[in-house]
Amino acid sequence: MTLIEWLIHGTIPVGDGALSVREVVGNLFGLASAVLGMRRFVWAWPVGLVGNVLLFTVFATGELSGTVAEPLWGQAGRQVFFAAVSVYGWWRWSQLSSAGGASDGGAIAPRWATWPERMQLVVLGVVGYAVAYAVLMQIGSWGPTTEAWILAGSMLATYGMARGWVEFWLVWVLVDIVGVTTLIKAGYLPTAGMYLVYAVFVVIGFFVWWRASRTVVETTDTDEVQREQVPA
Repeated sequence: MTLIEWLIHGTIPVGDGALSVREVVGNLFGLASAVLGMRRFVWAWPVGLVGNVLLFTVFATGELSGTVAEPLWGQAGRQVFFAAVSVYGWWRWSQLSSAGGASDGGAIAPRWATWPERMQLVVLGVVGYAVAYAVLMQIGSWGPTTEAWILAGSMLATYGMARGWVEFWLVWVLVDIVGVTTLIKAGYLPTAGMYLVYAVFVVIGFFVWWRASRTVVETTDTDEVQREQVPA
């Protein structure tokens, strides 16, 4: 078996069962992306993109642990959105980094969203949930109510990360709470376990970005100039 065949069809023995290699590896890339994102490294985006591709194939086909489970179309859909935003975030953070980056060395200067930007997130969240729910109902989702929230919340959080808003970590908390229970019920145990690990990084990441946002505000206005120079 070649490395590619092992990645696509392989399983990892665990106790009396086995775990899908694609699901495990995809989540490891996702975890690495979260760590890099917490440190505000540009590499967070391409690394996450690899994980998105792997996890899309898992959720869209419902293949895990050598069997076929229920496809989670909401989870598959969020991987597509992640991939699209990863390209945007990769470009935006690269532009900011090339312009000098944040004053503390990160690719982007974290900041709290303005009230108009927060209202924009709320509107996008409501519309995104409604659209996702309608689509998931039509295609026969395993759990349209929870999957729609996971999809809409993930969209908001990823976009907020690309923009450098501290609030995106708080959105991830709500996504993780719903995601863990949904994935356990669907049988995606490696991903459910990774969500629990994500939750730890989400809490740590929130405080890291919050402290960085205070440092940036207290130093210079260089980052404000950079934000004006780089299109949203």
